[in-house]
Amino acid sequence: MSSLRQTGAAAPPRTRAQAPRQVGTLAAIGAVLGKELRLERRAPQTLVAMAIFSATAFVVFHFALQRDTLEGGLAAGVLWVTLTLAALLGIGRSFVADRDEGGLDGFLLAPVDRTALLAAKVITMLVFLVAIELVAVPLFALLLLGPSPGAGQWLQLAAVLGLADIGIAVIGTLVAAIAVRTRARDLITSILALPLLVPVIIGASQASEPLLSAGTGGAPARWLAVLALYDLIFGLLAWALFDYLVED
Repeated sequence: MSSLRQTGAAAPPRTRAQAPRQVGTLAAIGAVLGKELRLERRAPQTLVAMAIFSATAFVVFHFALQRDTLEGGLAAGVLWVTLTLAALLGIGRSFVADRDEGGLDGFLLAPVDRTALLAAKVITMLVFLVAIELVAVPLFALLLLGPSPGAGQWLQLAAVLGLADIGIAVIGTLVAAIAVRTRARDLITSILALPLLVPVIIGASQASEPLLSAGTGGAPARWLAVLALYDLIFGLLAWALFDYLVED
């Protein structure tokens, strides 16, 4: 009887020791983000493809439009169409490695909040977009932009880029999570992402137009507010739906 009591007393600690420990959300975000950036550093694919596309597109626009310089609405349109299409390359690759190599299934089995994966993927896409824009925007100014904006206008353009990047990253991550489980994921990504990104392109183009003109006008506050509101709406939508998307 004493041995039975000793065995029964020893069983609960083993059960508790075997129970999975909940991983903190911030720790999970940092782990996934670190993994994404290490993979891109060791085998650059997404950033290289986005950079090559952006540079090629600017060269094509330079010769196709038969104009040495652009300004105003035309310059803003060329800039944002190029950046958006380059972003689609990154969106299409967002979940591919996780799906093909089992990383997504492994994350779903881990004792961690699913929104950590959403946050990490959004931050990764933001890092990629900022890195590309640090190359693409100066190249655009060198090849196509007419009058050079002043320092204040460049700062406002950076704010527009930041707001637009958040919208692109959130929408792109949401769409990539939907498309990764389909066979024609590249096609589905473009079909779903482009209509959702149209308000971002319009808002960013309208906000950028006076900044890329010969005058000294600033970015219209209403278009900045539109971008911020659109980012907020899709951020909340992605947060609410992401659990169901990755588990189905």
